[in-house]
Amino acid sequence: MFGRHPAPVTVPMSLTKREVIPLLVAATLAGAWFLRPGVPRAVEPSSGRTIIAFGDSLVAGHGATSGHDFVSVLSTRLRVPILNQGRNGDTTRTALDRLNQDVLSRNPKIVIVLLGGNDFLRGVPVEDTFAHLGKIVERIRGRGAAVILVGVSVGLFSDPYGHEYEALARRTGAGLVPDVLDDILGRGDLMADSIHPNDRGYRLMAERVEPSLRELLQVD
Repeated sequence: MFGRHPAPVTVPMSLTKREVIPLLVAATLAGAWFLRPGVPRAVEPSSGRTIIAFGDSLVAGHGATSGHDFVSVLSTRLRVPILNQGRNGDTTRTALDRLNQDVLSRNPKIVIVLLGGNDFLRGVPVEDTFAHLGKIVERIRGRGAAVILVGVSVGLFSDPYGHEYEALARRTGAGLVPDVLDDILGRGDLMADSIHPNDRGYRLMAERVEPSLRELLQVD
């Protein structure tokens, strides 16, 4: 999996220094992913009580020290409990197999879904990956829960997943955080190993997911 550099934030030249600084701070906190025009926003939940993060080792927090995975960081920042249902090694297929037990049976209100990297590493065809992922998102949405779909880029020169994540989000009413490892993957200061972030990397992931979750929670 390989990240790409985000587009730079541009600031109108007519703004004063006093106006520019808060704008840049806000853009940094929200993340270029959330501010990017046309990124799908999640349909609000109509039922449920539990906030769940569901996915593979990036959700489980492999490579982070205790309490510094991105799910824990989000929970602390937003002061809400988030149930971590990440499992090392999960593909979209194995995640689908445990969806009932680990998500649907827990009265979900908002579900953060991060899957796909292991499919790529194992050579799963793209169409199979997104068929499984589509079933996951559709079944969660069918319960009235909101979904935040978190994407990973898997191409060095082109990304076969990027369009698929966006198409799935638009079709199902899920929100999208595209390419969450952008400019993290491959940086030694942000990585614990070749594919998992360290504490600093997971903190950046949390910053990128936070605006979507904050909007659904309707908190300032």
